[in-house]
Amino acid sequence: MSVPTCTIAVIDDDPRVVESLVNLLASYGYEAEGYHSAEQFLGADGLSRTSCIIADVEMHQMNGLGLLQHVKNMRSSIPVVIITGKPSENSESFYLEKGAIGFFRKPLDGEALLSLIGSIC
Repeated sequence: MSVPTCTIAVIDDDPRVVESLVNLLASYGYEAEGYHSAEQFLGADGLSRTSCIIADVEMHQMNGLGLLQHVKNMRSSIPVVIITGKPSENSESFYLEKGAIGFFRKPLDGEALLSLIGSIC
């Protein structure tokens, strides 16, 4: 297996989700960085070194949709995957129409997520 050359940002206010996704991605050779808020990610200049973003919808202050819109407003081509553990009136098609490349409900299907990431990196 060749080593992927992507850096993936995992952004979720639940530290257990961040840790498990960073570990999953690292076990497949990806460089993964964990952040506990969109503000932490942006404050650490994460956009400049990230190839893909996985962001939770429900976070304090800037949520996943706000981060997706921020990325799009910056005219960045960084792909964003939205994840959620809460029931929502918004469906997968809503987030895809807003520009996300994927949408997953928690608990995540690890194989499907890795397949999507593999198609990007």
